[in-house]
Amino acid sequence: MRTPDVRLPAAFEAPAGAADPTMAAATLDRWWSLFPDPQLQALIDQALANAPDARTAQARLEEAVAVRRGRLAGLLPQGDLQGSATEQHTERSGDVFTGGGAGGFNNSGDTQTLSANLNLSWELDLFGRLAQGRRYANADYAAARFGVEASRMSLAAQVAQSLFQARALAVQRADAGETARIAGELARVGRIRAERGLGPQADAARFQSNLDTAQSEIIRIDAALAVAKRTLLVLLGRGADPLDSLTVEARADAPPRVPASTPGDLLARRPDVRQAQARLQVETASVALSRLALFPTFTLQPGASLSRSFGATDSSTSVWSIGVGAVVPLLDRPRLLAELGAEKARGEQAVIAYEKAVQTAYGEAANALTTLQADQDRLVRLESADTQARFAFDAANRGYQAGLSDMTALLDAERTWRAARTALNGLRAQALQDAVAAFKALGGGWTSTPLQTANADRTR
Repeated sequence: MRTPDVRLPAAFEAPAGAADPTMAAATLDRWWSLFPDPQLQALIDQALANAPDARTAQARLEEAVAVRRGRLAGLLPQGDLQGSATEQHTERSGDVFTGGGAGGFNNSGDTQTLSANLNLSWELDLFGRLAQGRRYANADYAAARFGVEASRMSLAAQVAQSLFQARALAVQRADAGETARIAGELARVGRIRAERGLGPQADAARFQSNLDTAQSEIIRIDAALAVAKRTLLVLLGRGADPLDSLTVEARADAPPRVPASTPGDLLARRPDVRQAQARLQVETASVALSRLALFPTFTLQPGASLSRSFGATDSSTSVWSIGVGAVVPLLDRPRLLAELGAEKARGEQAVIAYEKAVQTAYGEAANALTTLQADQDRLVRLESADTQARFAFDAANRGYQAGLSDMTALLDAERTWRAARTALNGLRAQALQDAVAAFKALGGGWTSTPLQTANADRTR
């Protein structure tokens, strides 16, 4: 099998301001603690402990531990201890036809026999077959474990993004309520001006139309917020709880900066990359095992048996033996060569999958850092735009109520401010979700310690 091409540049092409070089990379393990958000931290910890996805991941890990234990046990000496207990009743009679000897029955008796047999089989690892079997078992366990870590990492990110999405809707609900309040005030002023002959009836109708539209938007957002809260509850494993049990604040905090990282760090930090690497090790061991299947197999075959009889006469027998068995594949060789060719092809697929996982990790990290930096730059400008648009709307509103400006100028100012406000709140919510995506892309959400397969049997 060829060596995978996992060359990466020394640094990301993303803007340098997207990451904080003073932040320790270890903070990626629990990136949600970087958010000044107790609810976020509590929900993620709750999900990792009790959510269905987390419990499924734990069950998969326990399955992987048991499978590895069974595979390693199959490489040890094999054998069975067999035992039996027999009771035999014997009756003998004389030769009644020849007239010789005494007639009737004689030499009768009961005999009890106890026996035990131990037969072992121990493959001699002359060509490294057992060593490759251990490598296969350990690599397969590693791949399963990294798959579990990847699913838990994704779960943490999903909880955070679902919470931020629900909060974004709560912010929209607050904005929609403010918009409806302003529309209601404008509709009131429009009616009064129309009733007093200070303005046309058409203006009052347009203001009332805006109010109805704003109230309709509130109904839409309320439904979307209820759906988002239920989705988050299901994700947490609390799908049957009432919506009121989950508090969602109308807030959109500034996202934290991510720790500085290099592309090479992804090879150790991303569980999906390490899973692909472990799968490559599995296929490497599989190719080696298929090649070794063409070699003879030598087996040490010791055995022992013990038998003891109780009856008219007591006796005991003990036997031990030792032998060597050999299996040389002859007629089966074409099939084994075909399997070797198939394993090599699967090995090449594993190499390609590993290369793709590395490239995908680099691409996702670079894109996430670029997007996060763009969010930070855009937030500065949209916050300024919102401030200026609100100032212009307040001035136009005062002028309209005083009769110094017409409705067109007021509506234009209102539309400008609402568009700026909507864009700002949408970007704030998106920036939070993009920050979560960046933490995930950099391999955050799990502790990337070296795999200790020697202690896998004790893993829960």
